[in-house]
Amino acid sequence: MTSFLDPLISFVSAHVWLAYLTLFLAALLEAVPVVGSVIPGSTIILALSALVPGGELKLQWVLLAAAIGAVLGDGSAYWIGHRRQREILNTWPLTNYPRVVAESESFFHRFGTWAVFFARFVPPIRAFVPVTAGALGMTPAKFYAVNIPAILVWAPAHVLPGVLAVSAFHQYFGVPHHGHPFKHIWILMVVAVAIIGGLGIWYYRRRQNGLVATSKPRA
Repeated sequence: MTSFLDPLISFVSAHVWLAYLTLFLAALLEAVPVVGSVIPGSTIILALSALVPGGELKLQWVLLAAAIGAVLGDGSAYWIGHRRQREILNTWPLTNYPRVVAESESFFHRFGTWAVFFARFVPPIRAFVPVTAGALGMTPAKFYAVNIPAILVWAPAHVLPGVLAVSAFHQYFGVPHHGHPFKHIWILMVVAVAIIGGLGIWYYRRRQNGLVATSKPRA
């Protein structure tokens, strides 16, 4: 396990700017419609947060990279929807995801302005609600008034669990930060949970689509 991850951690330590760029792009792309349902941005952020206690990465820059990426990603999606209005919801590639688009629209109608806040924590509609908010006519002032506070909560919620877990382990057992396998365990655990969760969502949606297909009356 350590032989697999140690070269990666060493690489991050030697190319810190690339790690921050990865965090920025993970947060940005996660907010892009369609792309965000594929890119495991939250997984990347959670996993790399384990490198903060050992000093490989700095907490403030990790939070800043994630927050700026999320603001730009959400903002870009919102402005595309705001400019093209409802037309964007009936345009490729969104037409390939009618179920998620419908869920995002329903989510928006149910919670109103607060949908932008709550969607930040609900994959995969997180990648569709900003463009839906723009398409349905939410004003920029309302969007950013909710979106920015949501991101300021979302970023620490994805970074601090790894930081606190690894720090608590080192403090509790009195072992040095460098060279100890718990950060490897955290990274692998986050990846494993993400894979299992992704497969679970895929299976659930596939089963739901199958039930919908079988329930349709035959001509």
